[in-house]
Amino acid sequence: MKKLITLFSITLLIACSQEEKKDPFLITKNDVGLLSKDIQVRELDSIFAKDSIISFDKNQIGNANQIAVYDNKGKELLLLNPVQRFDSTSTISTIQLKDKRFKTDKGLSTESTFKDITTHYKISRIENTLSNVIVFLDDINVYVAIDKKYISGDAKYNTDIPVEPNQIPDDAKIKRFWIGWE
Repeated sequence: MKKLITLFSITLLIACSQEEKKDPFLITKNDVGLLSKDIQVRELDSIFAKDSIISFDKNQIGNANQIAVYDNKGKELLLLNPVQRFDSTSTISTIQLKDKRFKTDKGLSTESTFKDITTHYKISRIENTLSNVIVFLDDINVYVAIDKKYISGDAKYNTDIPVEPNQIPDDAKIKRFWIGWE
C-alpha cells in the first residue's frame, strides 16, 4: 500500500510540475497565443522575453499607450491596447493581429476570406463604416474589417444602410483582424 501511495504521489508531482505547452499562435475566446485575458501589461516582458516590445507613449499622436510586439526577426506580431492607459497593472482590451501565423482552431487568420468566416462561425452583427464593414464574431471575441470595395448595393456608399452578409462576396479578404476582451 505504501508503495502504491508513493508511486501515486510521485506521478502526481511530475504531472503538476510539467508546464503545459501552449501554441504561441492559437486564438481562442480567452487567449491569443501566450496572452490570456487576465495578463497584465507588466507581465508582457516575461511573456515575450525573446521578442521586442515597443510602447508608444502619450507624446506620439494617435498611438496613446499602444504596445507593439515584434518577433526576434523584426516582424510585427501584435498591436495591443490596454484597458487603462499608462497603467502597468491593466489588462489588455484589444489585440490587432499583424502576423498570419495567428489562427483559430478552425483556421481563421489575417489571410482568411469572408467564406472562411461564414463557413465556421456565426456572425453576431455587421457594422457599416466609411471605408470598411466590421464583422463581429462574439462567440470567439473576434471582429474583422473588410474593405467596402467588395460590398454590393447602396450600402457601399451610405453608412446609414445596413450591410447584410449576402452583400459581401465569399472571396472578400480580411483587411484587419482584432480580438476584443472588453
